[in-house]
Amino acid sequence: MFIEANKNPHGKLVGDCVIRAISLATEKDWEKTYVEVAIQGFLMGDMPSSNSVWGAYLQDNGFTKEVCKWCGSVRDFCKSHPLGTYILATGSHVVAIIDGDYYDTWDSGDEYPVFYFKKEE
Repeated sequence: MFIEANKNPHGKLVGDCVIRAISLATEKDWEKTYVEVAIQGFLMGDMPSSNSVWGAYLQDNGFTKEVCKWCGSVRDFCKSHPLGTYILATGSHVVAIIDGDYYDTWDSGDEYPVFYFKKEE
């Protein structure tokens, strides 16, 4: 189920989906998440929105990466993964999944993930 959520303190809707999704999935505030991912980017010499940067950040914070062999749409993924915390990457967007619900600023349920990160319990 889609749940509208925007942790951006300024209400911005574009350009920070990585930070919004990570913030939701890690239960950290947007500002702390932004700074921590930016530092990861600085250390790696790359931008915070780079898949390798935010991916490394997630792996350092207890997430494991999986490649989608067949994930279906974001909505399909939620139905087949009713428990757990995930971050899905579609190639042009990133969305947080928590216990079968997807949290986003818009209904991204028809998007198709390419890979995802799962939070290890």
